[in-house]
Amino acid sequence: MAYSFFIDGIQLPVAPSSLEMKINNQNKTITLINEGEVNLLKHAGLTDISLEVLLPNVKYPFAVYPDGFQPATFYLEKLEKLKISKKPFQFIVTRLKPIGDLLFDTNIKVSLEDYSIEEDAENGFDITVPITLKQYREYGTKVIQVKKAKSAKAKPVATAVKKRATTKTPPKSHKVVKGDTLWAICKKYLGDGSKYPEIAKKNNIKNPNLIFPGQVIKF
Repeated sequence: MAYSFFIDGIQLPVAPSSLEMKINNQNKTITLINEGEVNLLKHAGLTDISLEVLLPNVKYPFAVYPDGFQPATFYLEKLEKLKISKKPFQFIVTRLKPIGDLLFDTNIKVSLEDYSIEEDAENGFDITVPITLKQYREYGTKVIQVKKAKSAKAKPVATAVKKRATTKTPPKSHKVVKGDTLWAICKKYLGDGSKYPEIAKKNNIKNPNLIFPGQVIKF
């Protein structure tokens, strides 16, 4: 089975040596009179993800370079930007059969909680980077505007202003250029990168991670 790992649309050259996903819960145990201990089930908590990746400074035959060889500094700069940007991004793990068919994938929006850079003489010029991610959930807010009444005795009135929905219509198709990923295309035109499996199916793309310059993607 082959693996492909993407962080914010960037494919890692080498699959992580370890990957752990912990789905936390928020259940609460209480003790009732005459009933004993019971478990109050609640919505699942945020998922914690930890992985350790090798960032090579030498071009290896077992590594994957979709846009050509990039040194470790290229990926370290991406991680630094994700850390300081205070913005969530997409983490994707694709598992493939040896013949290239998709088994299943993990597609989750996360935040970069922590990462470190480790150097070891046994790894030569290569760098090992342990990374900790946490699931990010979207949440909505409303803007409250307080309007003063004309009468001095009248109380201020609070009104909720709803944000206008976008009326922009996405194009019917996109011609792939070098560096494009299906997730990034869906994010750009549909506003949601997680829709890439749906678009891949619509375009008869067996492996969503294999698109080529000049290919036309229909929405």
